[in-house]
Amino acid sequence: MENPVAEEAAKPAHSLGRAEFIALAAALMALNALAIDIMLPALQQIGAALGVHDENSRQYIVTAYVVGLGGGQLVFGPISDRFGRRAPLFLGLALYIGAGLAAAYAPSFETMLVLRLVQGIGAATTRVIAISAIRDVFGGRQMAEVLSLVMMVFMVIPVIAPSIGQLIMMFGDWPEIFLATAVLALVFGTWAAIRLPETLAPENRRPLTFASVTQGFGYVLTNRVALCYTLATTCIFGALFGFISSAQQIYTDAFDMADWFPILFAIGAGLMAVSSFTNSRLVGRIGMRRLSHGALIGFTLVNLVWLTMAYLGIMPFALFFILFSLAMFQFGWVGANFNSIAMEPLGHVAGTAAATQGFITTLGGGLFGALIGQAFDGSTVPLAAGYFLAGLCGLILVLIGERGRLFQPINPPV
Repeated sequence: MENPVAEEAAKPAHSLGRAEFIALAAALMALNALAIDIMLPALQQIGAALGVHDENSRQYIVTAYVVGLGGGQLVFGPISDRFGRRAPLFLGLALYIGAGLAAAYAPSFETMLVLRLVQGIGAATTRVIAISAIRDVFGGRQMAEVLSLVMMVFMVIPVIAPSIGQLIMMFGDWPEIFLATAVLALVFGTWAAIRLPETLAPENRRPLTFASVTQGFGYVLTNRVALCYTLATTCIFGALFGFISSAQQIYTDAFDMADWFPILFAIGAGLMAVSSFTNSRLVGRIGMRRLSHGALIGFTLVNLVWLTMAYLGIMPFALFFILFSLAMFQFGWVGANFNSIAMEPLGHVAGTAAATQGFITTLGGGLFGALIGQAFDGSTVPLAAGYFLAGLCGLILVLIGERGRLFQPINPPV
């Protein structure tokens, strides 16, 4: 058993069956990826239309959204612990839809960045509510299994989103991409309004006071295991955000494969989806720590090889894609398990915990990713260095959280 106390049986998801509950949670979280990945093929056109000629500066369209996504969680987490999961979700979706519609008609790059910030704030509720609702309903390895399945469905969006964006560009222009994000958010929001029950029991709601909110944040920041795994997740997500920010430039400028960009991007996301699915099948037997610790070590070693070869100038596309694919596959065994381990001791403040962890991982990872993206120099060396440093720092943090003991099947004392 990973943690005998936490290995509670899944509570019923009220009127929702397990499969629909997972699908709806994944759909809500997928709105985050959608708002980033669907527009990657259009960054050059958006920059040209709004007078931005520096390619690295166009990445701020992604960065602004990620900053809003991270900061908004700090607001909506405590609100969801006070008022439940449904009301904050619909408020956030309204912001997401409104900002998406307005961004389609943005008159300047500065206005675009503000609207992307607002859209990210609205999207923050989808992550907070999805993670909180999962923690409300599931515990222990069952939570890791469900999160893996959610991540698997979630990864379908990066697989298809760039292709959807490119398809829209073939028959329209970049404003239609923002309209598409608003329409899909409306569809998923309607689904949630009809089918998603309130998962937070009235007796578990917390008062929305300064003392209560700071106490909730304190639970997260003073729990060694939760904090170290949250920071480790931040490092790994920083590497992912770095790739997302510079993906188009890598495939277009470094390897001259612009026409293949949506397909190659989809393969990377697809590998993470497959990895998440295999994690959901293995975690119940092997355990969260054994799977994720092994994957993190493998992730770091693969990236060390990648960095060495790239620095030496030995980086044909085939070698890059093999090493990058190996790293992405192991990513799927790290993310869901680290998230579950970090959330496990904090079920009594699930909304605030999800918000705090989401804020740290999203904002910290986004800023780290922005540094990696801004360092793009026409080669894969900056990205490889970022991936290796992310894995190394994540491993150090896990060692701190586990008091130097990896692969332990039982949670250590805090």
